[in-house]
Amino acid sequence: MTVKEPDFWVLEYVTITKDPRTDLVVAIGGTEKAADILQRSGGFITPPGPRGDYHRLPHGLPIEQQRLKATTASHALLAAGHSVHLDPTLNALATPNGDHDAALRYLAHLAERVFTAETSAEVAEVLTEIAAPVHGLLPLLREVVVRAGIVASDLQGTAPGEDPEPLARLGDTANSMSQAAHMILHARNHTARAPRPTAPTPPPRTAQTSASRHR
Repeated sequence: MTVKEPDFWVLEYVTITKDPRTDLVVAIGGTEKAADILQRSGGFITPPGPRGDYHRLPHGLPIEQQRLKATTASHALLAAGHSVHLDPTLNALATPNGDHDAALRYLAHLAERVFTAETSAEVAEVLTEIAAPVHGLLPLLREVVVRAGIVASDLQGTAPGEDPEPLARLGDTANSMSQAAHMILHARNHTARAPRPTAPTPPPRTAQTSASRHR
């Protein structure tokens, strides 16, 4: 029996995103009805493009205006029955400190994993999350410190090697963070090689005396 594929209304799908090359907020897909909603609710315009007309917000809008108009248009499209994907960076209703809160939850999760660990391997996994050379928390944090020192020096107009003492110490701090990551990885390797604890052997059963057997 041949199963017939269902008919999807692909043109009803609308993606609202920011073009990385031009920084324009564009809406891709949709029917004439969707175009009307984009224009009325979000202030989108429909200029001619190399492959036909497309939808975008006007040039020069502040970022907050872009987010507000994109969010308003997406909700109007959803209310009209369209399927919409809105770029999370354009969602004006997103929690302002969402990334920060997610980072705090992640750190709390690592602490909980260590607290409830029952094997050395589980502890080693957490240490890997902290100090892995590329995506570990500590190396990534070190990169932030290094870049902060470079940018701060540029903004203050200091020549290389002539940074004020607090900024110069950022380089020493970054080196200390590298050494700390190395030490944590060394501890991770040692922890990962630790033998698993063996279950205690139950004591041998003592034979009952003949007198106790005949009681």
